[in-house]
Amino acid sequence: MAKLGSAKHPAIVRVKTEARGKEIVALCNSKGWQVIVGIEADKPENMEDLDRLMGKMPEATAAKPPVNPVSGNDFCPCGSGKKFKTCCGG
Repeated sequence: MAKLGSAKHPAIVRVKTEARGKEIVALCNSKGWQVIVGIEADKPENMEDLDRLMGKMPEATAAKPPVNPVSGNDFCPCGSGKKFKTCCGG
């Protein structure tokens, strides 16, 4: 897949006003990024692609640390030294 902000994969941004759209286009032109700006006053702004280009990850897509599940034959995380199935998991 092509890099975001390139001619083959431009960033897509939705804004509410034409003035805001011009600001986004000027910023992207100064950085050398390709962008498609849609102006829709009745819908919320969508700046996710621009945030990715600027190195900001939206909260919804931020990476979460993996959860290590405890199986019955693992030692109990409470520190008792017993197997989980006979301690806290029972």
